Amino acid sequence: MLIRTEIGVDAASIDSLLRRCFIDSAEAELVQQLRENGLLTLGMVATDDDGQVLGYAAFSPVMLNNEDKGWVALAPLAVDESARGDSLGKKLIYEGLDALNEFGYSAIFVLGDPAYYGRYGFAPAARHQLSCRWPGSEATFQVYPLAEHAFDGLQGQIEFSAPFSRF
Repeated sequence: MLIRTEIGVDAASIDSLLRRCFIDSAEAELVQQLRENGLLTLGMVATDDDGQVLGYAAFSPVMLNNEDKGWVALAPLAVDESARGDSLGKKLIYEGLDALNEFGYSAIFVLGDPAYYGRYGFAPAARHQLSCRWPGSEATFQVYPLAEHAFDGLQGQIEFSAPFSRF
């Protein structure tokens, strides 16, 4: 298994993975729109020996009060059913966090299961007076700070890129 940054030839395999892993095509279409609009900050893939994508993590920019704070969102995260149980999701998350840290990003947000993402250091964004537009997401909207003072003096609603508006 190789974990690396996605390249152009991965697009079709990523699309296929997302369509297999989710109930409908919304996540596949989201990634396609992010990519087409230049809003895909980072895509991490896990490939088998034949180059088939078995895991994927997408990171895209988020804003606060229409300002870029060097923050991104993790969405979607997908692992093929045949590769589940191999900690592939964990590896994709950590590789993404490492790369984003090297690129100078200061925080990663995710909307997901607190029991799952909490294992990797994500904590409720509400602790930093940060929220998102989805009602009832106080427990599931989480953040992983990469910089020590990433949230100093800041509060408000995190704005996701336009392709997320369909959710």
